[in-house]
Amino acid sequence: MMHRPLFKTLAIAATVGSLALASHAQARDLRLAPGVPPAHPAHTPLYTDFVDLLQSESEGRLGGRILGTEVASLGNMRNAIRSGLVEAGLLLPAYFPADLPEINLVGDMALLGTNSYAMAGAMTEYIATCEACQEELKRLGIVYTSSHSTDTYQILTTTPVETAEDLRGLRLRVGGPQYSRWAEAMGATPASIPVGETFESLSQGVIDGTVASIADIISFRLEDVISHVTMHDLGPFHSPISHAVGQSAWQALSPEDREALAIASTKASALAIQRWAYEMIDESKALAEEHGIEIIEPSDDLLAASQAFAEEDIERAAELAERRHGVSDARNKLDRFIGLVDKWNAIVEEVGEDPEAVADAIRREVWDSVDFATYGT
Repeated sequence: MMHRPLFKTLAIAATVGSLALASHAQARDLRLAPGVPPAHPAHTPLYTDFVDLLQSESEGRLGGRILGTEVASLGNMRNAIRSGLVEAGLLLPAYFPADLPEINLVGDMALLGTNSYAMAGAMTEYIATCEACQEELKRLGIVYTSSHSTDTYQILTTTPVETAEDLRGLRLRVGGPQYSRWAEAMGATPASIPVGETFESLSQGVIDGTVASIADIISFRLEDVISHVTMHDLGPFHSPISHAVGQSAWQALSPEDREALAIASTKASALAIQRWAYEMIDESKALAEEHGIEIIEPSDDLLAASQAFAEEDIERAAELAERRHGVSDARNKLDRFIGLVDKWNAIVEEVGEDPEAVADAIRREVWDSVDFATYGT
């Protein structure tokens, strides 16, 4: 099911129409930074389609210019946005645990997720309506607009992993604290390595594998450095802020253009999910087969061990958030997020796994209740 052409057609048609009606007006092009290479779904379509959607949702008043990773990487995105070098960029809260503990509390609950659209919906509603989350973003000079989600993570390795015992002693690159705790519980050693360094770390033998999207085979050209993929469905990475807007850029926008930006971001996030969690899965499996990478199904004992860990880890995550980062009432906040995951699983089941329908639902459930004259200010 492919809906990107529909969004693109609407974007182009609306933009042409608006420019015809107001040819004297010039769109304000925002400086945009995905922080990842063009082959990555967080670049294409998350940012490429976002430019079109900005134009259509704002009736031609807004546009965008995409900056390369040499200007802003994921690691320095916080500072790039705060300095004004970047006006909207892909921000990964997991990279900044001390700055964003409220967001990371729920962003660290990957193993709750079975549907990528639902996790993005739950995350967007939670952050947009979480006063503590909004306050910590404000301290960074950042305004939240939407989140997207990867597919469920798998285990990509240089050695076969089928059972829990096979994980023991392996050094695995992980993308967040919950995956780190999971790896330790399985007897593996977690390594906090930036995703862009995965290929080099695997090729040099620094790590034995990575807990990641199978789409990383395409995004980071891993087909030459891994030999096995264990299809374990370890939940998605759902915490990225798709288009984190700098406070000064946000303040310069009218309430109408702020809303247009939030809606454009939400639609682009849905398209990124369609690309990442659906289209790229089949493409990645085909590429794996072409390069002789073995696809493995996990054993029952590995599935059971991971399930037991996930059930116990909710209480552990709450305790760690309170002790290490001073998050108050953490367990109740997690319970609220769990409720939102249930809510959005039901919504996605009702509207279907369709980017346009999910984006419309997020607009109805979240953004229609927001006062953009005051939101983010």
